[in-house]
Amino acid sequence: MTLANQKANIIANLLIINFMQKINTPASDLYMCKSLSRNSNSSRYFRTPLSSLKKYILLVAGLSIILLSSCGGKKKERQVASKPQPILDSMYYINYMNNDPLLKEHTDWAKKFYRERGFKLGWFKNNEIVPQAKEMLSVINKADEEGLDPKKYQFKDFNTMFANLEAAKRDSAKFTEIQKEIDVALSATYFVWASDYYRGVVIPRENEEIEWDVKRNKIKLHKALMTVLKERESKYSYASFSPLHPDYARLKSALKTYRGIQAAGGWPKVTVSPKLKEGQSASVVSALKKRLGLSSTDSIFDAGTVDALKKFQSDQGLKPDGSLGAETVKLLNVPVEQRIKQIVLNMERWRWIPKSFEPNYLIVNIPEFRLRVYEKGEERLAMNVIVGKTMNSTPVFSDKMENVVLAPYWNVPASIVREELGPKIASDPGYLSRSNMELIDSKGNQVSPSQVDWGSVTRENWKYTLRKKPGPRNDLGDVKFIFPNTNDIYLHDTPHDELFSQSKRNFSHGCVRVEKPLQLAEYLLRPVGWDMSKIQSTIAEGKEKYVKLKQVLPVYLVYFTAWADENGNMHFRDDIYGHDQTLAKEYFSEVSAANLQPKESRKSKL
Repeated sequence: MTLANQKANIIANLLIINFMQKINTPASDLYMCKSLSRNSNSSRYFRTPLSSLKKYILLVAGLSIILLSSCGGKKKERQVASKPQPILDSMYYINYMNNDPLLKEHTDWAKKFYRERGFKLGWFKNNEIVPQAKEMLSVINKADEEGLDPKKYQFKDFNTMFANLEAAKRDSAKFTEIQKEIDVALSATYFVWASDYYRGVVIPRENEEIEWDVKRNKIKLHKALMTVLKERESKYSYASFSPLHPDYARLKSALKTYRGIQAAGGWPKVTVSPKLKEGQSASVVSALKKRLGLSSTDSIFDAGTVDALKKFQSDQGLKPDGSLGAETVKLLNVPVEQRIKQIVLNMERWRWIPKSFEPNYLIVNIPEFRLRVYEKGEERLAMNVIVGKTMNSTPVFSDKMENVVLAPYWNVPASIVREELGPKIASDPGYLSRSNMELIDSKGNQVSPSQVDWGSVTRENWKYTLRKKPGPRNDLGDVKFIFPNTNDIYLHDTPHDELFSQSKRNFSHGCVRVEKPLQLAEYLLRPVGWDMSKIQSTIAEGKEKYVKLKQVLPVYLVYFTAWADENGNMHFRDDIYGHDQTLAKEYFSEVSAANLQPKESRKSKL
């Protein structure tokens, strides 16, 4: 007999004895019970066996025990809910983080988070899990939409942990232990996910293979988590787990579209047909229309198809001539899987960009060969640029512009002296004078070319300055824009304007040549009282003139090979320096390529 049954029997016997004593009946003669009529004062007797009466009372006693135990359980649950939430011991979360290699690198964030809150739990309120926990886990389940791997962040089985917490509500000590584990596990999960989502899977400053020296994103993840938990305000979208930059959000939307194309089987192959003219009919046109996403798929190369092809060419950085030439067809036939990877890699680069740009800044996108100036967040000036050749690549970095130089000297870099000009000067004593150049020492004194051993020049031993004088033949043209940096890179004019008509413009030794230097100079110098007339007259004097900007201007030289414009149109550019290829090796070693496929494709392979 169970303990509960024993208790019920004892209670039943006591109730019987008590009841019989009240009606003056010996226990040995128990055959009747007195029952009062509900509606009268009369009484009547009925005969019943003791066993039946006992069964009835046992039933009542059993129900009483159940109700009492149930009330006691609810009371305990209420006690758990109303008791103060536990305080974490600092060694608890430090050991928790340090014992897992994935979490260890985020221990400092956990320290800052819990120290700033006096070691109180973050994910519980009145001993109940806050809604943000499930919101975060839902976002993580969809991490593949960001080009990330959800499995990386699903290292804890929270469903089981939540169930165990619920089951432990009658055990205060056990409930507290599970609470603490859940709280630290949720914080750890957030830091691992948020680090990848906001700062990047691949951190450039921690990886020498990645060339990216742009001012880094200095997001404080513990502050971001406090914003998620509604413990502080922020102008950034941490609370909604949203992207920090609209450019990232547009790439994310494009990623979804391109994965849909992939799930539908990709796009058809298009063949080269350079002689195809508007109005003609050809079998290639049907495939072309499908590739361009047109509703009509007949074989007529009509005006609508020509316009769509020109738009595609423009979006790819080609001349929009409406012809199915080799270069156009090559880009039409790039597999959708490759474009998906390209989108993901450029989403990663946006995670490296600072949380927000300054109100005023200048940005050059190297693969696009394009410069833009922003004022109060709005584009004010845009122009084509020429960047470095593959062997003399323009570095990716950021700095601050301080001066505009009118009628500048061109100080020839030691590398160009050694590799290009040195041999010419050595074999031709009159080369410098004919080229409007001069050689000076550190004090500005003229030096004869015959005093230099041109064949042994290196960056380390070069102690002179070889420079071209101001004038129309100067390689820097009429204007130079200086933002001091260790790369010795700057923006400048060029006497070779014809190169700006090329669709691919990587011709320089690393510096950036601008298409409209005088307009840029006028825009930058207007706050200090310079107009176009004053700028041109100063240049005409042929004397180098430094003009300091009223305020330094942030300059960003970046590398994006894919982006979506405000209308959602995707633009792609060639990986001219191989930076995509280098990043892909690092990124996809961390993020499984399988997660770049649509969910439907992944399921079919399980």
